[in-house]
Amino acid sequence: MLRLPTVGFLAYDDERMVSTADALREQLGDGGGLIRRYDADDGIPGREGAFLACTFWLVECLARQNRPEDARDIFDKAIAKANSLGLFAEEFDSGSGQMLGNFPQALTHLAHIEAALALADSAAVTGDHTSGPPPRVA
Repeated sequence: MLRLPTVGFLAYDDERMVSTADALREQLGDGGGLIRRYDADDGIPGREGAFLACTFWLVECLARQNRPEDARDIFDKAIAKANSLGLFAEEFDSGSGQMLGNFPQALTHLAHIEAALALADSAAVTGDHTSGPPPRVA
């Protein structure tokens, strides 16, 4: 759902997209600022971790919806989940602090770059560089 604006289906600031981003954040939030892919029984034991690509897609949506403070907060929480080399796994378990799934995960890295670019674009448009240094691309 968070990719709808990327393919031109809806504008980032369309009220339906804004409410979708908010609903996904509320319903799929992991309590640590990240979001999961889904919340359903998939037949696999245990609960999946936060899906980092989805978290970065949320950052991109929020930044392009002119909500840079929320976007930057989530971005900072997500980049903190990289290892010492700046590599991301597919998922992250906020409860245990463990990386889960495929590692390293190219999709997560691509979403990270797109989120950083969206934050940089947002800062350039608004002129607001007070929320911290430019986004770091690990």
